[in-house]
Amino acid sequence: MNNPIPYGRQHITEEDIAAVADVLRGPMLTQGPTIGAFEKAFAAYIGAPYAVAVSNGTAALHLCAMVLGVGPGSRVITTPITFSASANCVRYCGGEVHFADIDPDTILLDVDAVRRLIESKPRGYFAGIIPVDFAGYPVDFAQFRALADEHGLWLLEDSCHAPGGSFVDAQGRTHRCGDSSLADLAIFSFHPVKHIACGEGGMITARTEAHYNHLMRLRTHGITNKPGDFTPPYDGEPERGGWYMQLQELGYNYRLTDMQAALGLSQLNRADQMLARRRAIAARYDAAFAGTPVQIIVPPAGVGHAYHLYVVQVDDRKGLYDALRAKNIFAQVHYIPVHTMPYYQQQGNVPGSMPHAERYYSRCLSLPMYPTLTDDEQQFVIDAVLDFTGA
Repeated sequence: MNNPIPYGRQHITEEDIAAVADVLRGPMLTQGPTIGAFEKAFAAYIGAPYAVAVSNGTAALHLCAMVLGVGPGSRVITTPITFSASANCVRYCGGEVHFADIDPDTILLDVDAVRRLIESKPRGYFAGIIPVDFAGYPVDFAQFRALADEHGLWLLEDSCHAPGGSFVDAQGRTHRCGDSSLADLAIFSFHPVKHIACGEGGMITARTEAHYNHLMRLRTHGITNKPGDFTPPYDGEPERGGWYMQLQELGYNYRLTDMQAALGLSQLNRADQMLARRRAIAARYDAAFAGTPVQIIVPPAGVGHAYHLYVVQVDDRKGLYDALRAKNIFAQVHYIPVHTMPYYQQQGNVPGSMPHAERYYSRCLSLPMYPTLTDDEQQFVIDAVLDFTGA
């Protein structure tokens, strides 16, 4: 095929364009009503009590770390197989990042490895855990919630890859990724290759009103204009009027615009349709690679994989990567283990310390996965992979 086939791609429709154009013709490009409408609709879709829109997924992680009290002396555990922002948000607040290895069967943070790490230190040594729904495979947060409660830790769910994902716990209850039924806070990304595209953008879902109010304040410089939140007047203060607001703590300008919110809201209207297409693509890959040298991960019953990525593992990953590129198939690697990055080696992390994560990295490749991938394009990818592996 002559046209490049990327690993991920946004899908923008005429309805999306019209939704953005309506905002452009309206009176407010930012801090207007479309943001609130997007937040309300997204919370309903995920099943969370509260949602706060922000400028990107990294901003979402940063604000969550702040709300959860991360600061100098805080120690937080996360996975090495993630985008670096899952760890960086702790460093932004002056905390320490500790990594635990993955479960090689799921590529998710291994709850048993986390338990061993926690129990190797005195009680109170760690503050929280940031599991990641990597590639769209939902973390079993029931297990992590039990572990966190046992040791007095908070849980932050990085669900950037998994809107629409779900799992069934041991009691038969279904939990949607980011629904705040188990994690204290959860975050999502609206980067163009994600399920919902805003250009850039992110969302935080919360289960308490206190967290929601704090997040709303922090995303706008730490300012509030709600009279009920004001501190009492100081001696000699001029009379307060309708203009009055208070800077109550150091926050950030992490707002989403109404234009981005309009695009996200329009995309949300067909989120289930796009998720169904991702799952159909994954099922076709599964069938094609079953019984071949191409290692795949097929989730068990009860796991609703959201398939942001479709990851395979092969012995000659570099060879397959180059062979696909020669055919205009732009597969990608997700991810270089964060603990091996120079910055995190400077923090005391040592390559070789996470054997499952490092072996996975040496063999992984993300194949094209997006709703507008055609059947012909997917077959071209499948044939190229099987041809290279000799299957």
